[in-house]
Amino acid sequence: MLRVSQPDITAPGVSILAAFTGLAGPTGLTFDSRRVLFNSESGTSMSCPHVAGIAGLLKALHPDWSPAAIKSAIMTTTRVQDNTRRPMSNSSFLRATPFAYGAGHVQPNRAADPGLVYDTNATDYLHFLCALGYNSTVIGTFMDGPNACPARPRKPEDLNYPSVTVPHLSASGEPRTVTRRVRNVGAEPAAYDVRVREPRGVSVSVRPSRLEFAAAGEEKEFAVTFRARAGRFLPGEYVFGQMVWSDGAGRRRHRVRSPVVVRVGAHRTSKTSVPVA
Repeated sequence: MLRVSQPDITAPGVSILAAFTGLAGPTGLTFDSRRVLFNSESGTSMSCPHVAGIAGLLKALHPDWSPAAIKSAIMTTTRVQDNTRRPMSNSSFLRATPFAYGAGHVQPNRAADPGLVYDTNATDYLHFLCALGYNSTVIGTFMDGPNACPARPRKPEDLNYPSVTVPHLSASGEPRTVTRRVRNVGAEPAAYDVRVREPRGVSVSVRPSRLEFAAAGEEKEFAVTFRARAGRFLPGEYVFGQMVWSDGAGRRRHRVRSPVVVRVGAHRTSKTSVPVA
């Protein structure tokens, strides 16, 4: 069952001019005896170095940021429009969804100053694994330190991820609430207000709807509640929206955007069973 929306991010990956191996010709065909220093390539092998390079630059700018904070900065500062300012399309020239572009297309300059980040720590991952059905014996094989599952672990969808996924929202209108935590990485106190573009057929409320930070480094937690509207969806269908935290008035300085993915009317599966060796 889907727990987080994938992929995470989109980066340049079509017709990228890059260094090329001397062990093969530019076409890759066995009879191609040519050797070139550079070649035009496409695919995830081209987009991945772009993101890796951006992550390295962010680590140089912010040495104290964790990998999760860097990932959050990259994901929450993206754009979901193409170069003509139209919604991005998939390979079939249809309007794309977060299942095609993730959080959006990376914007390195904005990622350097995201405003807020969704960070994760060992306790967050412990709650996540316990909620999936792993026990302390299994967790102890790959995790140092305390690994006992709490009496009431959080739900898997409560993992403090920069995107929000609800894989089994009841069609009957029963609400489903997930929690998130953000940290102010700005250089001064700030206040952020939330705006939500609701997924089709789903109402979304965020509490509190305003986060006030007295200083840089302060963290705040908020809850997002989802409720299906009767007759506005197909059972088992995925619908998409977004949640944006913005500071300032008029011309906003920071826009911390998260994709929202909801599956309505899906039956919840049982917890994962993990055998113990």
